[in-house]
Amino acid sequence: MSKYVKNLIVQDIARRLEGVQDALLVNVIGMDANASVALRRKLRERNIRLLVVKTSMAKRATEGTPLGAAFDGVEGPVAMAWGDEDFISLTKAIVEIAKNEAEFPGFATRGGVMDGEHLTPERVQEISKWPNREEQLSILSGQILSPGSQISGALLGPGGALASQIEQKAEEEPAS
Repeated sequence: MSKYVKNLIVQDIARRLEGVQDALLVNVIGMDANASVALRRKLRERNIRLLVVKTSMAKRATEGTPLGAAFDGVEGPVAMAWGDEDFISLTKAIVEIAKNEAEFPGFATRGGVMDGEHLTPERVQEISKWPNREEQLSILSGQILSPGSQISGALLGPGGALASQIEQKAEEEPAS
């Protein structure tokens, strides 16, 4: 392949990855065409993009960007995955798919990059257990609302008990 063609490919990779800050590297070697099509369909449903790249060209395309750290120590062809709602959701989806060895043989995480930091496959596994954006917002709203509900319960509890006692006394005494 001529140097001119390689430069065009590097420019195309850089264009596709423009604006991408975090991504995962996955292995797709060993998958047949049917499994590859099924994998891409499954990823597309979750708005996850997949790009198979030659490592040397991807290194050149991501040089000077936050994605450059993803290729530290990586050799051979890899696929880059990015997208979904947030990076945690992306890792959860990729790790879940990688567990299904029967449907997607050979598919596995090979690392990635988050906030400019290189991730190992083990670190990707750890990150997949973190709460995603939606879960974090749920936890946060629960923590924000908790003190208010405790105060409400403290204020309404004695009043409700008093009202109940008055109602019981009213039912016990005969009407005069």
